[in-house]
Amino acid sequence: MSRIASFHLISEPTWKAPAAIARLGLDRPRLSRVDGLRFWRLLGTGRGADTGPGADLRRTALFAVWENETDLERFLAGHSIGRRWEQASEAWHVRLRALGGHGRWRGIDPLEDIEAGSGGGRIAVVTRADVRLRASRAFGRAGREVDAELHTAPGLIGVVGIGEAPVGRLATFSLWESAHAVREFAFRMPRHQQVIRETRDGDWYAEELFARFEPYGSSGTWNGRDPLASPINP
Repeated sequence: MSRIASFHLISEPTWKAPAAIARLGLDRPRLSRVDGLRFWRLLGTGRGADTGPGADLRRTALFAVWENETDLERFLAGHSIGRRWEQASEAWHVRLRALGGHGRWRGIDPLEDIEAGSGGGRIAVVTRADVRLRASRAFGRAGREVDAELHTAPGLIGVVGIGEAPVGRLATFSLWESAHAVREFAFRMPRHQQVIRETRDGDWYAEELFARFEPYGSSGTWNGRDPLASPINP
């Protein structure tokens, strides 16, 4: 069996927000001992669908790579963290097959040896960057502009800002109706294209990652529904 990736989005009631944030640190040693978990990042999230500055202290995320699907199933059903997620206010889980990409995440290629997807349907995209301190102001300004443009993009199903730190180590997870929709946003949206040039010319990133996945096997809800459960829009 080949490796697979997964993404998990967990929301708690407001009164549990301090515990949710604390677990971003407390769960790390426990995850490091999970059988079959080859790569993982515990992440904070932005507010709602906003990928700019700001944080939702009630909501956290996990991106993970598993030795095989059985290891993921065992974690969700039997590990104390997986069982705790079942008691959350809301939780959404999706399994991911690789469709390509480039870059690294803290020096590691998370796409290595992940089972290849077919690429004929919906697409999940993870973008991630370590922003150099000297570029943080320019990045923040550009990020707000690109976020506004992103939410007008045809074919966008949903997006959440994620990150390992409030400043500097930032990422997004997004769902799209098709690979065509991803390409149209990446290469046709004018402000996004301009920002790509600015990041390269200004050497804004110490490290970056762009990864595409085939999402499958989703369960639970994200903002009250499973965004992958509805029919694909033409």
